[in-house]
Amino acid sequence: MQRLLLFDIDGTLMHGGPAKETFGEALIEVFGTAGPVSHWEFSGKTDPQIARELLREAGLPDSEIDAGFSALWPRYLDGLADALVTDPMEVLPGIQPLLEALAEFVASGTVALGLVTGNLQPAAGLKLSSAGLSWDPTVGGYGSDHEERDRLPGIAVDRAWANWQHRFTPEQVVVIGDTPRDVQCGRVHGAQTLAVATGRYSMSQLQGTGADWVLPDLSATETVVRLLTAEA
Repeated sequence: MQRLLLFDIDGTLMHGGPAKETFGEALIEVFGTAGPVSHWEFSGKTDPQIARELLREAGLPDSEIDAGFSALWPRYLDGLADALVTDPMEVLPGIQPLLEALAEFVASGTVALGLVTGNLQPAAGLKLSSAGLSWDPTVGGYGSDHEERDRLPGIAVDRAWANWQHRFTPEQVVVIGDTPRDVQCGRVHGAQTLAVATGRYSMSQLQGTGADWVLPDLSATETVVRLLTAEA
């Protein structure tokens, strides 16, 4: 294996869905408040980071926040599973053709796929399934692994080693995401980064992040595959 491609989920592979509303409902049920959830920016953050920020804004101390997390996550995941039945995620344009093209490289053993997302690992699986994407979430770095997104690529690489007994060097890793935080976590790890303007950030905003490549979306299949597999 010569390349490990780590994809973000929300805003990169898919969009829509009920997660923000369900997240707020779970916060209210467990903590009695969701803070300023209606206008809070979720993009590029881990679920624990988002919850902590909202609850701090509501005046809760970290000790109370930490104590409530064990009840929050099951409540959120149950609500998300129910809500996704009638309000599933939608795959973004170009994603299905891209994954089909990359499947040839995966089958040949030159490229491996994984995830780096602020979602809890079970939430990532629920969202992928709701959008009809067949993706094994075993290899990845998730919000349930660490509150700091910058730590997630390293966790994904460790899981790749555990799963395939192959150690990817930072130079062999590419992080693909739609926010400056996605780019930052990749750069902190020493990985290459591809930023895509399919979320809340424009091309010009993403071009200022230092990403190796910035694209409007992932629909130019041949171009994207060439970038992601250049040395595979």
